[in-house]
Amino acid sequence: MADQASGAQRRWRAACPNCGAPVEFASAASASAVCGFCRSTLLRDGDTLERIGQSAEIFEDYSPLQLGSTGRWMGSGFAVVGRVQRGSELGNWNEWHLLFDAGDKPRVAWLSEDNGQFVLSLEAPLAEAPPLNLQPGLPLTLAGQRWQVAAVVDAAVRAAEGELPRVPRTGRVVELRNPQDEVGSLEFREDGPPVWSVGRGVQLADLALQGLRTTAEGESIAEAKFVGRSIACPSCGAPLEPKLSQSRSMVCAQCQAVVDLPSGDAKALGFTPQPQGLPPLIPLGRTGTLALAGGKPESWTVVGYQERCDIPEDAEDEQSFWREYLLYNRLAGFAFLVDTREGWSLVRTLTGAPGQGRGGVSWQGRNYAQRWVYGAKTTHVLGEFYWPVRLEDRVQVTDFASPDGQYLLSREQQGPEVTWSAGQTLPATAVQKAFGLSAPAAQFARDASAFKSSGGTLLRNIIIGIFLVVLLFALLRACSSDDCQRYKDSFGENSTEYQQCRASARSGGYYGSGNSGGSYGGYSSGGGGHK
Repeated sequence: MADQASGAQRRWRAACPNCGAPVEFASAASASAVCGFCRSTLLRDGDTLERIGQSAEIFEDYSPLQLGSTGRWMGSGFAVVGRVQRGSELGNWNEWHLLFDAGDKPRVAWLSEDNGQFVLSLEAPLAEAPPLNLQPGLPLTLAGQRWQVAAVVDAAVRAAEGELPRVPRTGRVVELRNPQDEVGSLEFREDGPPVWSVGRGVQLADLALQGLRTTAEGESIAEAKFVGRSIACPSCGAPLEPKLSQSRSMVCAQCQAVVDLPSGDAKALGFTPQPQGLPPLIPLGRTGTLALAGGKPESWTVVGYQERCDIPEDAEDEQSFWREYLLYNRLAGFAFLVDTREGWSLVRTLTGAPGQGRGGVSWQGRNYAQRWVYGAKTTHVLGEFYWPVRLEDRVQVTDFASPDGQYLLSREQQGPEVTWSAGQTLPATAVQKAFGLSAPAAQFARDASAFKSSGGTLLRNIIIGIFLVVLLFALLRACSSDDCQRYKDSFGENSTEYQQCRASARSGGYYGSGNSGGSYGGYSSGGGGHK
């Protein structure tokens, strides 16, 4: 064994008790490590190492980070010294163990990576015992702050490497979010009290990272646009070539089967067939310049497309349809461009969660009123996605809007996870100009004023709406022309909206302009927002 100083940190080295290879600890606070040669899981006890198990091989996930990468955060330097790969029914994610430059006390820090987003968290003592029966969506006061429970999962340890503060264990993980845009994490362990950490979202570009992984051409994986792997479609055999390292699902361009992408270079096995659909208004691969709310204009590429609809409570209810374009920027991550008959909007998932506000919820000093509550599902997809896409998967959606209708919030819950997203309406002309589209102007002319909140006039609007429905129904029965012309003009002759309107007219029903849900769509990832 050897114990040597390295700056203010004390580095400690010993031989692996299984294979004899050197195992080094850069921090006195680290109590566990995985041998880089034989994959033995080791427990440090004073000046001895004990082998307590065997870690699985790290699966290839094309993360830009690697052991030995360095960076800076809040004025302090850090090094990446360990990694735990976890997984649950929501997907897989990385937790990178960071060792900061020595201070008065060693800090246990993590950089959690999932869906192209990163959260940097610091572990902290927790003076109180958290409740055991936590449910997604419920409020919770913990560590002096008010939180919302965002996810409750049984997180398995898939693999681990490097130096760790403790032996990684499979167990329940609860994720919390608050209006301060923070993420809290509770890891319940059988061998001790829950591990508590608090963090917030970060951009890799702001961490001054060095020593990142590179592609075969020497380009940083964090900046690389294309991964360049090729997988055979399990449905028709055509080559699938995902362009993003984060992609977990992809639609075959030849047979349009929805394929689950494997980790690394394994074969794709799971797929779901779907019928051929119409091409989206904005082609896949098209790049346009748009600005997120409060941000600067950035270049976004369309990498995925999904058609969604609400789920009527009974056969008499009207059904709404909308389209969501998954956009990607290599430094900013992912965003959604949402196209509904009420207008266009650009949104992205939140790190935090809104708090209670006047008449609804509040986020970053702005109040939002609730508009719709409905079930929704995905009916058709194209391109690739950073979450496992499931056709017909159902989520519960609650939509909110600011009084002026310019700012939007959406809450989606699916199983053990709640995801919040925020966005801002866009003029149709801005979308058309950004992506250089030459489609008829009528197909972009959505009435964004419909997003406006009615404040305390909801009852009045309902009464007026009922009156208009009755009036328009009478006009519909008396009119012999094509009463669905406005849907044809706005969405095209082959659109879902126009075809359903025509079917409804032929059956003597009415396809109106009211909203039963799906007013501006759900913006969440549909799974995988944890961490």
